[in-house]
Amino acid sequence: MEKLKYNINDIAAYLKDNGIQPSVHRIKIFEYLVKYKSHPTVDEIYSKLFRKIPILSKTTVYNTISLFIKKGIVVGLTIEDNELRYDIKGEAHAHFKCIRCGKLIDVEPNCDLFKKKDVCGNRIIEHHIYFKGICKECLKKIEGGTNGN
Repeated sequence: MEKLKYNINDIAAYLKDNGIQPSVHRIKIFEYLVKYKSHPTVDEIYSKLFRKIPILSKTTVYNTISLFIKKGIVVGLTIEDNELRYDIKGEAHAHFKCIRCGKLIDVEPNCDLFKKKDVCGNRIIEHHIYFKGICKECLKKIEGGTNGN
């Protein structure tokens, strides 16, 4: 998959270019999404950043993520009904969720539909393709005779 077109050091400029006034919180939240491809939830982002920024609130994280979505630089992923995760909006890709460990992995698209702007005369605005199964690390544990603990 192609790398994103910006460097972590240029996040403030990237936010400005996308109509977002950069603040310390916004920069750190976006930096977290760029550095860690774990497709985190608001709770995960908050718990990791709170250690470095004790004045950060969960509401600030939620509002910042909502702004990023509105400006089109982040997408929300709903793979499970009760779980909303976030991903940097970059090159089109699919997601694979391990039903054993819960890890969410980016998958390189091998489908021409990702390159199309329309399908059957209908304009495509977003792509959301999810796979569920058992990741290769969990398969190694299963095939290795361990119970995964």
